[in-house]
Amino acid sequence: VAQEDYLEMIFRNAGEDGSVRLGVLARQINVSVPSASRMVHSMSTDGFVTFEKYGLIYLTEKGRETGAYLLRRHEIIDSFLSRINGTENETRQTELIEHFLDKRTVENISIFLSRV
Repeated sequence: VAQEDYLEMIFRNAGEDGSVRLGVLARQINVSVPSASRMVHSMSTDGFVTFEKYGLIYLTEKGRETGAYLLRRHEIIDSFLSRINGTENETRQTELIEHFLDKRTVENISIFLSRV
C-alpha cells in the first residue's frame, strides 16, 4: 500500500525529465527523508525507479506505467465518490479505499461514470 502511494506521488511530481528529488517526495508524502530513501531503495529493487546521485529519482518504464494507472485509479475513485456524495473532492475517502479495489472494479466505475 505505501509503495503505491510513493509511486503515485513520484508520477505526479516527475518533471519533464521524468525525475523528482528525494526531498520533494518526502515533503509531499509527509515523511522524513531517511524514510523516503528506504522506500525508494525498495522501489528500485522492485524495478519501479532508479535512484541516482543528489537524491534524483527517475521512473523506469514499469514505474511510469504503474504510476499512470495509480493516478488514473485515484482520479476515477475520487470522481465517483464526489459524484455520489455531491462534493467537489473526496481525497480523504479515496486514499482510504483505493488500494482495495481491483482493476476490473476501477474500470467498471469508469464505465459507469461515462454513462451517468
